Amino acid sequence: MEAILLEYAWVLVVLIFLEGLLAADNAVVMAVMVKHLPKVQQKKALFYGLLGAFVFRFAALFMITFLVNIWQIQALGAAYLLFIAIKSLMDKGKGADGHATKKPRKQSGFWMTVLKVELADIAFALDSMLAAVALAVTLPELGDFHIGGINGGQFTVMLIGGIVGLVLIRFAARQFVILIEKYPVLETTAFIIVGWVGVKLAVLALGHEKLAIIDTAFPHSTLWKVIFWTVLGAIVLFGYLTALATKRKKA
Repeated sequence: MEAILLEYAWVLVVLIFLEGLLAADNAVVMAVMVKHLPKVQQKKALFYGLLGAFVFRFAALFMITFLVNIWQIQALGAAYLLFIAIKSLMDKGKGADGHATKKPRKQSGFWMTVLKVELADIAFALDSMLAAVALAVTLPELGDFHIGGINGGQFTVMLIGGIVGLVLIRFAARQFVILIEKYPVLETTAFIIVGWVGVKLAVLALGHEKLAIIDTAFPHSTLWKVIFWTVLGAIVLFGYLTALATKRKKA
């Protein structure tokens, strides 16, 4: 029993770390989506975004054994995140072409912004719970009860990891808004991160056993995990260095 509890503790630590990274991605998306709103509305939009993240993550947690069998949900999440990233980067590119006479692009209103944030929350909730279940199912079953088709002990680990992720989103989202306002160039980096997470969901969909366009083992392989986190780290580092260089030029 002690060995099992130690294994549970170790997986929980790893899951908390992973949820922290995923929470940062979710917080970045919230930040760039609400940045154009007045500060009072920003806080309200972030509150609704956090509420949506809470609802969708826990819904995904209870429905994960059903959701993992539907590759279309992963594909839709991937398509939505890629659409957000590509459209935003294209809009920024058009805005930076030097034509000052063009009318500024009309920004979404408050409730449309909230809707966009909630749709992104659904995609991130799926990504978060798929990562959690991939770790939790490696644990030996603990107890005889099951929740949502998952052993009670494994479910508890996923639940704690999800709660920690939500707490991190709560504190990170507002800080990312402030950071992007201070270093506007980071907005581009944020949307590239959104697109890369979309690629991650696309790989999951393509490797789903019911679709199997790519090797079904690849999305869960060490190689893909190394590729994903290496590229993500490179994006963050490039954005950070670009922000510093831009700040020095203005100084």
